This record gives sequence, C-alpha cells and structure tokens, in this order.
Amino acid sequence: MAILHNLGFPRIGRQRELKWALEQYWQGSSTLDALEHTGSTLRQRHWQDQAGLDWVPVGDFSFYDQILDLSFLLGNVPERVRGFQGAALDNYFRVARGRSVQSDGAACGCHGGVAAGEMTKWFDTNYHYIVPEFTAETTFQLNAERLLAQVAEAQALGVAVKPVLVGPLTYLAIGKAKDGSDPLALLPRLLPVYGELLEKLAAHGVAWVQLDEPILVTELVPAWQQAFEQAYHQLKGCRVRILLATYFGQLQENRYLAAHLPVAGLHLDLSGNKDDLAPIIDLLPTHKVLSLGIINGRNVWKTDLAATLDWLEPVAQKLGQRLWLAPSCSLLHVPVDLNSETVLDAELLSWLAFAQQKLEELQIIGQALRDGRESVRAELEANHQAITSRRRSTRVHQPSVQTAVAGIHPAMGERQHSYAVRAPKQAALLQLPAYPTTTIGSFPQTAEIRLARQRFKTGQLSAAAYEDAMKAEISRSVLAQETLGLDVLVHGEAERNDMVEYFGEQLQGFAFSQAGWVQSYGSRCVKPPILFGDVQRPQPMTVAWSRYAAAQTAKPMKGMLTGPVTMLNWSFVRDDQPRSVSCFQLALAIREEVLDLEKAGIRVIQIDEAALREGLPLRKAQWQAYLDWAVAAFRLAANGVADDTQIHTHMCYSEFNDILPSIAAMDADVITIETSRSDMELLDAFQDFAYPNDIGPGVYDIHSPNIPTEQEIVSLMRKAAERVPAERLWVNPDCGLKTRRWEEVLPALQNMVKSAKILRKEQVL
Repeated sequence: MAILHNLGFPRIGRQRELKWALEQYWQGSSTLDALEHTGSTLRQRHWQDQAGLDWVPVGDFSFYDQILDLSFLLGNVPERVRGFQGAALDNYFRVARGRSVQSDGAACGCHGGVAAGEMTKWFDTNYHYIVPEFTAETTFQLNAERLLAQVAEAQALGVAVKPVLVGPLTYLAIGKAKDGSDPLALLPRLLPVYGELLEKLAAHGVAWVQLDEPILVTELVPAWQQAFEQAYHQLKGCRVRILLATYFGQLQENRYLAAHLPVAGLHLDLSGNKDDLAPIIDLLPTHKVLSLGIINGRNVWKTDLAATLDWLEPVAQKLGQRLWLAPSCSLLHVPVDLNSETVLDAELLSWLAFAQQKLEELQIIGQALRDGRESVRAELEANHQAITSRRRSTRVHQPSVQTAVAGIHPAMGERQHSYAVRAPKQAALLQLPAYPTTTIGSFPQTAEIRLARQRFKTGQLSAAAYEDAMKAEISRSVLAQETLGLDVLVHGEAERNDMVEYFGEQLQGFAFSQAGWVQSYGSRCVKPPILFGDVQRPQPMTVAWSRYAAAQTAKPMKGMLTGPVTMLNWSFVRDDQPRSVSCFQLALAIREEVLDLEKAGIRVIQIDEAALREGLPLRKAQWQAYLDWAVAAFRLAANGVADDTQIHTHMCYSEFNDILPSIAAMDADVITIETSRSDMELLDAFQDFAYPNDIGPGVYDIHSPNIPTEQEIVSLMRKAAERVPAERLWVNPDCGLKTRRWEEVLPALQNMVKSAKILRKEQVL
C-alpha cells in the first residue's frame, strides 16, 4: 500500500487570514500575541485539512518566508540586526522588511529601520525568498525552539509529523556571499548544526524529516556533487530517517548521485515528464523509499487520474511498501480551496483543482492502488468527464487566433531603426533633463480606491460614478507628481487591481477566481489569472485612462502595460499547448494596445517584463530556447511603433546578469531594474557587457517601509555611473508603489527628485 504525504501546504489561509494579521501587527493595531494566535489557528486548521495523509508536513508554516525562518534557525542573522532588543519575531521582520511595526524606529533606536534582506525568486516560481547572507567568517548556531514548538503542537493533536526544511546544499547555493567568498566553504560549519537539529527532532519523537534539495535538478559542478556526498554521509548517523526531496525538474545526470546518497528516501517531481522514473527505479537501492510527485503542485488543472493510474499501477506492484505518493512540490504555489469559489461557472470549475482538491486526488489514487479502481469508480468517472469536457470545449480553441499566430513574421519584431538613431529623435520630442526621474507605474492603492472598486463590482456604485472616482485618483496622482517635480509621469493605475489580472479580465481566454490567492512574499498575495484558452483583445484596455491622464499635464505621460512573458509566467497557464504559443497570442494582443496608445498621443510606453527571468528553465542548457521565444514575444508586442516613441520595460527582483545579451536583444529604449537591496550589485555585469540603451537602476526599495535619504540615493547613483555612462541613466524606484502608503511615497520621491538635481549639478561641474 502506497504511503501518502505532502511536501508543504499554503500558509496564508482561505481568506488570507495571515495577511491581515501581519499587516495589523506591522501597523501597530494588533499585538504579538494576537499574531501568534492567528499562526497557531492556521497551522491547526491546515493539519486538519491534511488529515487523510500518512505523513503531514510541519515547519512549512512561516510568518514571512521559510528561507528566512531557516536562517534564524541556523543562527545566520545579519550583523546589522544583532544588537536590537525585544521579541525575536520583531528582529525577524526587520530582516524581512527593514523594520517590524511602524513605530520600530523609535522603539529600537534604529532610526527608521535597517536595510532589509535582499529578495529574489525561488527557482522558477513567483514566490520570493529572503536571500541568506554569508561572509567567509559566517558561523552557525542552532536556534530550533520555534520549529520544535510546532512539532510538539502538531504531535499534541495526533498529527503524524514530518518536519520539512531546505537542505544544507540548497541553502548555501541560494545564498549570497557579501565578501565574494565561496559559500560552499561554509559547509563544514553548517553540517554540525543540521546534525544537531536532526538529533533534537529525533529526541522529540520524529521519525522522518524531509530535506528539500531542489538544486539537484540543476547542473552541478563536480565540487557541489562531491559536497552532496560529504554532507549526507556526515548526516547519515542521525537517528531520524531523511526523505531527500527534489522538485521543479528532472535529475538527469544527477540520478546516480541522488539515488546513492545515504538517505532513507528520495522524492521525484514527475509533473513535467517521467524521464527520471525508470532509471531511478533501477538505480535506487532496494531498502530505500521512492516518493513520486504525481500531482502538479504548481498549476491548477485537474490530474487525469485514469491516465496516471495506467502508468502508476505497474510501479506500485514493483515497489510495494517502498512507494510513497505526493504532489510534485509544496502546494504553496496554488490557492487553498476550490470550494471558496462561487463565481466561476460550473464547466470551468470542473477543470480545476486547488491545494485541497489536489490532496483529494492524491487520496483517490491511493485508494485505487490499495482497493482497486472499482472502489473509486464514481470519482474516476467524474474526473474523466471533466478531463474530456476541457479537451473538447469550444471555449478553448479560437481559429482566428490560431491564424493570427501563424501569420507572425520576423519584420513585426523589428524597430524601424537602431537605438542610436531612435535616441536623438526621442530626446528632441521629450526634452528631458539629465538623470530623468520617473516611477514604475503604480501609486498607493488606498482604502478609498479598494472600496470604490468593491462597490462597483457588487453593483453598489454605477459605472459612471466609478469612472469619476478613478479619474479623481488619477488627477491626484498627476498633481502629486507635478508638485514633486518628476519628469515622466504615470497615471497611477488606480483602476487596476493587479498588473496581470487587470489585463486578463479584458482579454478573451482568461478566467478569474474569487479567492484563488497565492503568496508572493510576506503578506503580499496575488490572484493569478487562469489562462484556459486562446487569447484575443476585444477592445482597447488602457487607452482612455492614459488619454485622460495625459490631458492633465504638459509633461510626458507614460502608458503602462504588462508584457506577454510576464502575463504568461504570472498566470496559471493551459497545459494543452506549448507555453510559447500562448505567449505569442498574448504578444499580439499587447501589440494592438501599444499601437492604440501611440495613436492616442502617448509617446512613452512601458511594457513590464518583471517575470522574464522567472521563466528560465533551471538547466542552462535549455535557456536559449526559452529566451529566443520570450524575447521574440516582447519584440512582437513592442516594436511596431515609430522611432520617436520611447519603449520602456521593467524587471524586478531577479538576478539577470547572466542573460544580459538577451535583455539587450529586447531592444527597449529604457530598462528599469531593481538594485537598491543589492546595493547596485546587479549592475556589476555592465562593467563587462556594454549594454547599449538607457538604464534606470532602482534607488528606492518599495518592499520596505523605510524612506531612502538623498545621500543614500546619490550614493547609489554614483555607483551606477561607475558602470553605466551617466547620460544613459534614469532615476526611479525599484518597482511600483501600490503597496506603500502616501506618507512613505511622497517623502521618498521628494528625496529622489532632489537627488537627481544634485547629480545634474555634479555632471555640469
């Protein structure tokens, strides 16, 4: 009989309870005890939701980020927060977001906060983690009280606990050495702490521990392969059994290494393909457990249960008690429960499975293997009908869209002339000063804006009244920018709920959940659109708002769009055709919007591709194929405009120094990027790569409530000018400002504008 387990469960709650509890605490309107109570309530509920499993994860709950949790557990706390007093959780939040509660500066003497930890994407997902910080002198010291308390909490409820942690090699690999040292050199100091933790867990009655090592699905150099051997041979003497979990891809050349590490079990992700399965069955010693990730933990489509059983039944007969079954990865990346949906129509609902439903699918498969398919005949029949309905639905396939994609030709992705020719024409039209200032697009989404949107959607506010309310917010944003002295303005995006959802709502081929929230970072949750069919644009989406905003000012107004690659990567995408085909469909729709904006007189257009790097395959050998179609899709969307129309793009919180040639190939006139948290480190590659166009390195970390000073901004821009010619530099925040408050935004942007003036004087001198 196969053992059923889970690698991790969403922690935000069905109604985003964790989000609201965190934000109330940070605002000072709630207590630490209340926050801890919410955490305990959610953990208990989630364990109950997984009651049908043989092993249930513990340690997957986090108040901000599981990697930051691990850093604190390992005693790897940045020096800048070690001297602060008070609750450990407050120190944790200082690393996560620069401060804990709003009054933190006065309470701890940290003068408005500290530098928040750098944040980047967790492999190729849209989840952001706080990057571990290392130096050659880093030491580790176990601080496991919080994890051990959660283990005891679960055991008291009768939960069959399986603590989950990121393994030592992945932890080192995803961190950053601040002094340029080799993180792998820290392994001899790190392993004893892992060993101590495993022994403490054993002493608390834990039998199995899941150690996640997703870097095993990437290309490993010999030193890291050898480090795996060293690490797990050192840990093999611990009294707990280790399940080594890999996910997000295939092991390929690392199969032998993974199969022969001295652990009790190995987990494979089979959601993409099953190439690893037969070789691993042959390689894996007969005393080891093999866990198979048979339910896609990253997308929302129902699993074809009959097709899965067709290949799984022979495997189960061969492995017997050694077979474990689970989702492919943690369910952190999907919404909690489809039963919360009351708006989606019945047909679409029948195609979907959220976290709770994925565990139900797992249990159906488990019962079929244990008692035969006849024991779950009704469930299998309902699943078959849903799979067939989706495959045959006329809502999915649109011949006109398929014809348009077939008609794409290379010239559609080319600008009329090179940047060297375009730049003087744009300069003559826009008349911008040196170090031009702008923002990334959005301004604070106030309670008033959200209330107006909610009342409009529920029919309590007429369309005309809603339009008037949004126009008033646009006018406010434009006036604020003019008062601040910004050079290129934006309309503020008051009418937009989310940078992907807003566009998806106006495109055919998308569906939208009511409560399909997924954690992006901390308290930030997104509700990814569900891209179920061919995409087309029935009518303009942003033109009227941009035209209205432009009429409020004599300064250049920037049109704001989300790019096709980001819309693809931040949606739950259909799995019945190549992702590249869906991306080109999106590109054609965005191209129509770009050309309509230009016709309306908007001559600066930003097409955000925040998630371009996020879509990179984890193996570098597969990068170029992805980059070729991703860049082609952006160029198709952007490059139908005249030379004097300036195209911007924005990328945030991604390491992309290693794909600079592809970013340059996008041929955007201006690229804005995140650099404040990394202290301009992301620009180091520009010393060796002559990026040809303009760059706006972000100087205001919008994910922290801290307000940058003039001196900090000037210092960052001076560093940027050492790498990029000053005449090609812009001054801007790291990202959009929708999650910040006006009380933070206005002084921060004021300092940004003042800094630009200082830099202009320096340039003249």
